[in-house]
Amino acid sequence: MRKTMRRRTSCGIVQKTARHALFLGALVLAFTTAISSAVAAPAPVPEPDPFYSTPADLGAHQSGDPLAWRSVKLFGLSTPLPMTVWQIQYLTTDSENKPITTIATVIEPTAPWRGPGSRPLVAFASAEDALTTACAPSATLRAPINIGSQTTLDLPFLVGPLLLGYALVIPDYEGPQSRFLDGVMSGHALLDGIRAARRFPSTGLANSPTGIWGYSGGAYAALWAGQLRATYAPELPLTGIAAGGIPADIPAIARAADGGPKAALALLIAAALIRNEPKAKIEVLLNKRSTGMLADVGKRCGSGLLQTYSGTHVRDYSLAADLFAHPTVVAAAQRQELGAITPDVPLYLYHSNADEMIPTPGVHALINRYCSMGSTLTQHFSNIPGHSGAAMVEAVGALRYLGDRFASGPPARGCAAAS
Repeated sequence: MRKTMRRRTSCGIVQKTARHALFLGALVLAFTTAISSAVAAPAPVPEPDPFYSTPADLGAHQSGDPLAWRSVKLFGLSTPLPMTVWQIQYLTTDSENKPITTIATVIEPTAPWRGPGSRPLVAFASAEDALTTACAPSATLRAPINIGSQTTLDLPFLVGPLLLGYALVIPDYEGPQSRFLDGVMSGHALLDGIRAARRFPSTGLANSPTGIWGYSGGAYAALWAGQLRATYAPELPLTGIAAGGIPADIPAIARAADGGPKAALALLIAAALIRNEPKAKIEVLLNKRSTGMLADVGKRCGSGLLQTYSGTHVRDYSLAADLFAHPTVVAAAQRQELGAITPDVPLYLYHSNADEMIPTPGVHALINRYCSMGSTLTQHFSNIPGHSGAAMVEAVGALRYLGDRFASGPPARGCAAAS
C-alpha cells in the first residue's frame, strides 16, 4: 500500500518540531492555569443525579433532540472561565435500535468567533474505557480535578480546540449502561451528541462546520461514527475525523496487555464483550474466581484498575487456555471491530510505531481495508514512542487537519501519507 500512496510536501523537521513545541507549550500553560485555579475540592457530585433520569415521553422526540439541559462549572472551579458550559440530555438509540438517553457536555468560548462563517464545532470523544457511568465525561467534567481521571488527562486536548476558538461537544457515547467497545452504540451516541449540540438554541452552533476527534477508546467511537454517518445521520455535514491510537484487532490488544502493567485492559475487554454480546455466553468460559473480578471491573475507572490488576493474567480467571483465541470470543470481538463499513468522511489516522498498548499490525490492516474500500484518508505513523507520548505530541497534526478541513474543505480523494 505504501508504494501507491501520494506523499505530501514536507515542511521540514525543524519547522514541525518548533510547531509541536509552541503548541504543546500553550497546552501546558493552559493546563497549569486550570489546575492552579482550582479551589478546595467541593462535595462530590450527588448520586443518583435526577438530571440523568429518562423522561417518559421519548416517543415524542427524534434522535439527537435535546430533552433537558443545565449550566455547569468545569471541575467545580470557582474561578470564572472564558467559556459557557452546558450539559444536555438527548435522545439516541443503542445497538439494538432501542431509544435511550445520554448526556453531552458542550463548551463554547465566550469570545466572538473571528474566523469566516460560523464557529467550528469539534466533537471530542474522550476515552471513557469503563463499565460504569461514574467514569463518563459528564460526571468527571463536573467533579473536582483528579489527576487520575481520564477527562483530567484529556484537559490539554480540550484546551487546544478552545484556544483556536472552536466549540466542543463531549458526548457520553457509551450510554447509560456504559457499553465499552460497543461500536454501534458509540457511533449512534456520538452522532446524536453532535445533533443535540447543533439543535440546542443557547449555543448558536446550528450551522457550524463540524469535525470529530478521538484518541484510543475515543478513536474507536470517532471511527464508528464515521462508518455510520451516511445511514444514521446523513444530514450532518462532517468535514473530517481525526483519530489516533486506533483500537483495531480487539483480541490482539487484550493479548498485548495481558500479564503486563496494563493487564486491567484485557480484563476490561473481556467484561465488555460479556456485557455487549450476551448471546455469546462468554461467561461460561470463565472460572469461579472471575465473579469478584467482573464485579470490581464493572464499578471502577481505569486508573484504579490498572494498579489493582498490574501483572495479572487472563488465564487466572479463565477455563479456556487462551480466552482471546477461543472461537466464541473471537466471533464476539469481530462483531465490534472497525472496518466493515467505509467512512464517507475524510480521515486523518495517526498511531505510534512503538505503541505498547495497541499493536500496529491491526492498525495497518484497518487502514488498508479503508483505502481498498475507497476512503479519503491521510495516515501518519509516528516515531514518538508510546501510546501516551504520541497522544500528546501528535495532537498538533490532528488539530491542524481539522482546521484545514474547516478552512479549505475536503482534501484530494484517495489515501496519502501525512507530511
